Amino acid sequence: MRTNRIRTTALAATALVTALSLTACGGGNEGTKSAGPAPAAASNPAASGTDGKAESTRPQTPETTAPPTGAPAENASTPARGKHAGGNGNETAHSGTEKAAPASATARTACTTANTEVTVTKVSRPINHLLLTLKNTGSGLCDAYYAPRLGFDGAQSVFPILEDSKPQAVVTLAPGEEAYAGIGLTGEPGQGTLHKSKNLSVHFAKRNGSTYDTPAKLKLPAETYWDDNGFVTYWQSDRATALTF
Repeated sequence: MRTNRIRTTALAATALVTALSLTACGGGNEGTKSAGPAPAAASNPAASGTDGKAESTRPQTPETTAPPTGAPAENASTPARGKHAGGNGNETAHSGTEKAAPASATARTACTTANTEVTVTKVSRPINHLLLTLKNTGSGLCDAYYAPRLGFDGAQSVFPILEDSKPQAVVTLAPGEEAYAGIGLTGEPGQGTLHKSKNLSVHFAKRNGSTYDTPAKLKLPAETYWDDNGFVTYWQSDRATALTF
């Protein structure tokens, strides 16, 4: 009887120790589980699918790349062109156009048959004089250099130039403006042989003093006589000055 009681007591003690051991092991597993996967899931935004802090650091996609209404499509995606970095191609081209001056405002050349019209008329005073009128018919400025080189038909040499008539500055003509040269047909009466002519050639001078090859060819007034003592003045800016010599 005593032996059975001792055996029963031993079995009960063994069962108690086993239960305590199982309880201790179960408590350890629960502690590991509570400290395990939860933090890892929170640190992985792709797995969680939440709008976490990590997701906000990704590059933002622009809402639209379309250009403003009426603007060229290339402005939205094409890099800036031209000298000014940061400006678009249209702005560069526009600024270049503003700086460029119109050709008609800057063009300047010698007066020639290509950009002028020349006429010759007879005047009542002074006597034995003709008047040459030079009109700028071009689109830019032209300079009337020196004096016109005259050739009467039948003449063997260029008509004399009156050096005393040289102006202080070259006469410059804007489009539509005129210059003048006086022609004294004869010298003192009886000092030269008279020649009758119907045609007159007018050569224009270059800046260096030489002449252009192509002359203006004019019809002279009826009954025009000249001699070798006559003269032609330099180009003048007004009619009165051209006829004072």
